[in-house]
Parts: sequence; structure tokens; C-alpha cells
Amino acid sequence: MKKLVTVLLLTIAVLTFAFSRSALAGDAITGSKIFSANCSACHLGGNNVIMANKTLKKEALEKYGMNSLEAITNQVKSGKNAMPAFGGRLSDKQIEDVATYVFQQAQKGW
Repeated sequence: MKKLVTVLLLTIAVLTFAFSRSALAGDAITGSKIFSANCSACHLGGNNVIMANKTLKKEALEKYGMNSLEAITNQVKSGKNAMPAFGGRLSDKQIEDVATYVFQQAQKGW
């Protein structure tokens, strides 16, 4: 019985961690609309008109440690350097959606 409970708890823990990332992913379709309205002036096509080397392309995101949904979400919410914070302008759900869109576009090559 003790082994069964241990196996059951271990299975629950593994499944929780295995599927938690997909549960956090936002809606990329909604994210594309939010991106167009709020981000495209500086980041059209995944580029960056302010700091040309810090694009939203996969290679640049990896180089600057922005290659995860969590990192992109934090950047959008808090801002950094020339990028303004959108935490007060967009809801957490909107930020999650736009981060998902950016992450997916980077994986596709914009």
C-alpha cells in the first residue's frame, strides 16, 4: 500500500510539471492583435527600430536570455532599457497572449 501511494504521488507530481507549461501558454491569435496595436511600431516583423541588434528573432532572444515565455512575459510587463513597461497598460492575460505570440513567431522565424 505504501508503494502504491508513493507511485501515485510521484505520478501526480510528474504530470503536474510536465503539463504546467502548456497551461500557462496564452492565445497567440489574440496576442498578434495586441502586438499589432502596442508593439509593432518598434518591433514590426520581429525587428527592433530602437536597438537594432536586440530583435525578437530566435537567435537574438537566445543571446540575450529572452528565449522562454517567462522571460518574454517579464520583459513586456516590467520593461527594460528603452523598452517601456506594459504592466500598467495591459492585463496579465494580454501580456501572456502577446508573449506567446512573440515566442511562437520567433520559433517560426517571423
